[in-house]
Amino acid sequence: MAGVCQGLQFMSKEILTRATQLPCIVMARGKFTKSRIPQEVFDERSKEHEKYGGDPEQPHKLHLITRVKSTMRRPYWEKEMIKSLGLHKMHAPVIHKNTPSINNQLKYVKHLVRIQPLKMPFGLPAEEDMADTYINIKGELIVKRLLQPVEPKAIDS
Repeated sequence: MAGVCQGLQFMSKEILTRATQLPCIVMARGKFTKSRIPQEVFDERSKEHEKYGGDPEQPHKLHLITRVKSTMRRPYWEKEMIKSLGLHKMHAPVIHKNTPSINNQLKYVKHLVRIQPLKMPFGLPAEEDMADTYINIKGELIVKRLLQPVEPKAIDS
C-alpha cells in the first residue's frame, strides 16, 4: 500500500510540473493577437479620396475586389475574412456591394486585396446583354454587343 501511495505522489509531481510548463508553450505560440496591431491601421483615411480619385459625396455602388497577396502565415481571422468575401483564388476579381458591412470586412484585409470601383462606361447592361459582358484590367464593365443580321424588308413595287 505504501508503494502505491508513493507512486501516486510521484505521478502527481510529474503532472504538476507538466501543467506548469504548458502555459509557457501556449504563450510562446500565441504571437498573433488583434491587440498587437496598431490602431492607426484600422482608422478611416478620408483624406485619401483625392489620391484615388474618389468622391466622398457620391461613392461608387460596387467594389471590384481582387486578392493580390497570399494568406499563408497570416492570422486566422484574415483567412476567414478572405473566405467569407469569396476570394479563393489569386487575381480572380469578385464584385461586392459598397455597404458598411463589406467595408468593415475589407478594412481588416486591405493589405491582401486590391479594391477598385466597378465602372460602367456603357451603363448598366440589360438582362439579355449579361452573357456578352466582361471586366477589363481597368475595372470597367464592358458590354460586347454582337451585330445582329438585319431582317429583310418586303420590297414594295
